[in-house]
Amino acid sequence: MTHSPLPDPPGADLGTVRDWVREAVQLSRPIAVLTGAGMSAESGVPTFRDALTGLWAHFRPEELATETAFRARPQQVWDWYASRRAAVAGVEPNAGHRALATFQAREPGRLTLITQNVDGLHQAAGSPGVLALHGNLAEDRWLDSPRACCDASVAAGTLTDACPPACPACGNLRRPAVVWFGEFLPEQALRDAETAARTCALMLVVGTSGAVYPAAGLAFTAHQAGARVVVVNPEPSELDPVADVVLRGTAATLLPALLSP
Repeated sequence: MTHSPLPDPPGADLGTVRDWVREAVQLSRPIAVLTGAGMSAESGVPTFRDALTGLWAHFRPEELATETAFRARPQQVWDWYASRRAAVAGVEPNAGHRALATFQAREPGRLTLITQNVDGLHQAAGSPGVLALHGNLAEDRWLDSPRACCDASVAAGTLTDACPPACPACGNLRRPAVVWFGEFLPEQALRDAETAARTCALMLVVGTSGAVYPAAGLAFTAHQAGARVVVVNPEPSELDPVADVVLRGTAATLLPALLSP
């Protein structure tokens, strides 16, 4: 689905993008937002590679974030994710997260929020229906397809006390509910994200380097479908060339200004 172009206000700046947001709302056109690690860095959440410090400094991400690594060294991988969970515990959503949630409450159904982040800060801020393309760090799932005994163990709270926990009946392990290297993104979330990108009139790309696919490809999808694309990032990104406007600044500073009434 393509849209006829919205009229161009003069000047490609913050005021211009504010006008685009208002026009999309007034004309009942959908908005999509894609967020990346820079969004959460402002809240103090370490990026994926920044989490490889201290005891983990001599590891490469591929040694800790694959199914192969988990099967070979389940406790080691589980312990690294436990350290990442501890680093996120107590972190609060920043003004950018809250601005998105407030906009969604004010304009229900208008904005689809797609994130590459696994920290759950968008959800904590109150955003509904977040499309978490890379999963959720705070959640677990079964390593192998669950059996009846696995589901019964979860329901009864009888998982083993080992690290990682396991089904006491069959030994099936629990693993972090995140997308590891070499794994597919959640099918439904990806489909919904692609639909949002194809049908939006405006896409804000916030705090992402644009180097990780297929998430980064959503900006190209939106551009090709006729949407305006706005990059919000303090540093250059690989998606700057596809953007109609690039706003140099942080999410916590710019999103409240862009999305306020």
